[in-house]
Amino acid sequence: MDSAATPDGCSDRDSTRRRGGAIRLLVLDVDGTVTNSRHEIEPATVEAVDRARAAGIAVMIATGRRYRDVLPVADRLGIGGAIVTASGALVKRREDHATLFKAAFAPGTLRALLDVVVAHGRDPILYTDSFDSGFDFHCGRLPPAGESRAGVEEYLERNRHVARLAPGIERSPPDGVFAGFAMGPRDAMLALERALHDACPGRLALHVIKSPRYRDWMCEIAPEGVTKWSGVAEVAAAAGIPAAAVCAVGDDVNDLPMIRAAGLGVAMGNAAPEVRGAADLVVAGHDAGGIVELVERLVGG
Repeated sequence: MDSAATPDGCSDRDSTRRRGGAIRLLVLDVDGTVTNSRHEIEPATVEAVDRARAAGIAVMIATGRRYRDVLPVADRLGIGGAIVTASGALVKRREDHATLFKAAFAPGTLRALLDVVVAHGRDPILYTDSFDSGFDFHCGRLPPAGESRAGVEEYLERNRHVARLAPGIERSPPDGVFAGFAMGPRDAMLALERALHDACPGRLALHVIKSPRYRDWMCEIAPEGVTKWSGVAEVAAAAGIPAAAVCAVGDDVNDLPMIRAAGLGVAMGNAAPEVRGAADLVVAGHDAGGIVELVERLVGG
């Protein structure tokens, strides 16, 4: 990763401490963590992030969202520097939109996984690093505009302005795909996850999550080894910050790698049970000031 991939506000101050040393980097998930159940960022959360920075703690975002989709969150929180997006598959720098890391599938893997997705009757959505070109993903079709939708059609209807139509996408995927997903009911997505694992053993990073902004579930697909933590770890290493000095906060299964690997792994009170079980600390939920509580613990000791 580019050596300029430093988190916002990095400082050597050690006024905030955990067992064994100071927390120097606070990593925040977005949905279900810094946003409440109304998809808003409350003023108290903004103030807490400002307070963490004032205490010498760098703050960065690690999200499953697309890069373009998370920029308003970064602006609201005043976060610059590297932003980990697409659950670790794309890291870009806020100030100039430079790409610091982009994942890549091993040869033949993308075509193999597309065969599985299509065999399960699902539409593949494929991400490319095309922010500067004005779109974010490729899809094989778009639904007629203006109708109420469910499943992947809900996603496509809301995001059609950043879609690039690619008929026959399963036969001729675009160049530069770094991740993607399919969408549907939870049981169907879990079945797809198992089928992808069996078809491409050791070649994919997979998880099934439900974005609070959509009604259906997503099976997210990335190259093996790509997680939020893989992105965070490279950013932290470039800034000279060891894992032990990182605090990572989240609420869903795609947050598990960073919660487990960080020096202090924190689950929101609204987090999935397995996330709460893996965390070193559980704070209040996203509707009850969990980030404010965490910053008070870090800054106030």
